[in-house]
Amino acid sequence: MVAESAAPKGARRVTGGAAGRAAAKEHTMSADAKDDKKKRRFLSPEKKYQIFLEAQRTDVPAAEILRREGLYSTDLARIRQKVKQGALERLADRPGVKRKTVALEQYEALKRDLEEKERALAELAVEVAILRKKTNGGSWER
Repeated sequence: MVAESAAPKGARRVTGGAAGRAAAKEHTMSADAKDDKKKRRFLSPEKKYQIFLEAQRTDVPAAEILRREGLYSTDLARIRQKVKQGALERLADRPGVKRKTVALEQYEALKRDLEEKERALAELAVEVAILRKKTNGGSWER
């Protein structure tokens, strides 16, 4: 006959006793310490382009560049995609007069200014109409 263990069915037993628990705790502590050290890096556009150019060369493996810069292959793929998009946008530009763009804040300020001036113009148009009626059709002489 097989003796049943005291643990409930499906429960796991920690192997190694206290040593196993200490190792698990140490593992989580080292993961926390690693998170504290590694912070998100923000690369400048110039640095991204430099990495792109280096990765395009055939004499240096891309994996070596990625290790040196602390990047993943998905980061390089994203950089390559952005370089392609930027190149296509620039190549799609037609020569000649370029459209001027303004900042959103400046656009909103100009729009408010235009609305105020339109209101003022409408008020003045009403005043002119009233004055014409008072002077019998616009003649200033009586």
